Amino acid sequence: MKAESPHAGTDALITLAGITKTYGHGQAAFQALSGIDLAIRQGEFVAIMGPSGSGKSTAMNILGCLDTPTSGAYLFEGVHVEHLSRDQRALLRRHYLGFVFQGFNLLARTTAQENVELPLLYRGETAQARHELALGALRSVGLEEWAYHTSSELSGGQQQRVAIARAIVTNPKVLLADEPTGNLDSKRGHEIMELLVNMNREHGITILMVTHEPDIAAYAGRIVHFVDGKIARDAVNGETA
Repeated sequence: MKAESPHAGTDALITLAGITKTYGHGQAAFQALSGIDLAIRQGEFVAIMGPSGSGKSTAMNILGCLDTPTSGAYLFEGVHVEHLSRDQRALLRRHYLGFVFQGFNLLARTTAQENVELPLLYRGETAQARHELALGALRSVGLEEWAYHTSSELSGGQQQRVAIARAIVTNPKVLLADEPTGNLDSKRGHEIMELLVNMNREHGITILMVTHEPDIAAYAGRIVHFVDGKIARDAVNGETA
């Protein structure tokens, strides 16, 4: 099953315009991004691909407000993110973005429910609200019965499902997934992708996913290829250009 691409007329949720990113100075300067233009609409599932050093991870860090561009504009729902302070970017991450990484990043001696509750704790939710929302998120990934098991008692696929529940428990507008199947075997990897596609279809969560695996990218509705800090190709999945 593959995610669908939304109608072209939909207004952009995210816009990158002329984004550059340079690390270092003088002779040691390295330009990771060279004038990126990218628009992402609400409800899209976009796979970002490219070889090592292509700039895809740098772009994802900027999209996730984990880094700032050297120049250019980043608009999120019309707000210029590049003008926000560090604290304002942190609030944007907390209220609008969810993150799933290749490493599950779960607290080992903590239950699945407690791991999922963490973002809600940072938002100041009451204990009862955290409990109910966390169980609901675990239910959505098929792990409600495992809520009180620690990470060490869960398989890799189950741990990644907990990580996804933790990412969506705050009801984010955008889910950023960095190699979400990288630590899983093929079967578990495809199970996770079916779960992400379902969330995209059923709940309208916009998903931006970095992957180097074509069979994983095939689940997305659109694939953006990065090469040498630029977008080499941006096409609806299944198109050749």
